[in-house]
Amino acid sequence: MVSIPIAQRFALVVLTLVVCVGCDQQTKAFATANLRGHESHSFLADTVRLVYAENSGSFLGFGDALPGPWKTVVFTYGCTAGVAAMLIYIFMTARLTALQVLAWSLICAGGIGNLIDRWMGGGYVRDFLNLGLGPVRTGIFNVADAAMMAGCFLALVTSWTRPHPPSES
Repeated sequence: MVSIPIAQRFALVVLTLVVCVGCDQQTKAFATANLRGHESHSFLADTVRLVYAENSGSFLGFGDALPGPWKTVVFTYGCTAGVAAMLIYIFMTARLTALQVLAWSLICAGGIGNLIDRWMGGGYVRDFLNLGLGPVRTGIFNVADAAMMAGCFLALVTSWTRPHPPSES
C-alpha cells in the first residue's frame, strides 16, 4: 500500500471537489430552470427519466417527516460537521492510497453539493434523475448522490483489496 504525498493528495481532493460540485450545481441549475413545474421527460425507452423534485429529507426521503428544526440540525448542521470531519480525516491520515483519497473526496464532494442546496435553498436538495427498467426504478437522485455512491463503492472495494499483514503460524 503506497500512500499519496500531501501535495498530490491536496491536488486530488481539490480537483475532485471542483469537478463534482461544479457538475452537480450546473445540472441542478439546469433541472430547476427546465424541469421544475413540468412533466417528466423520458429517454432510452424510459430507462432514464428527468423529473424535478425537492427533497427535504435524505436518501429516498428518509427523515422527511422530522419537524423542521430537527431536519436543519440533522441534515444541514450534522452533515456539514460530517463533511468537515471527513476532510480532516483525508488530510490527517498518513497512510491513504490515491484510490482511498479519491473515494473519500467523492463522498465529500457529494455532501458539499447537497449542502449547498440545503444552505442556499431553504433546507431541501434538488433531485432530478430516475433510472430503471420497467417497474424496477431508483428513487429520484442527483449528481451529488451519484458521487457519494461512487465514493462509498470505491471505499468498500479499496478496503477489500488492502493487503493484510501475514498471520503468524
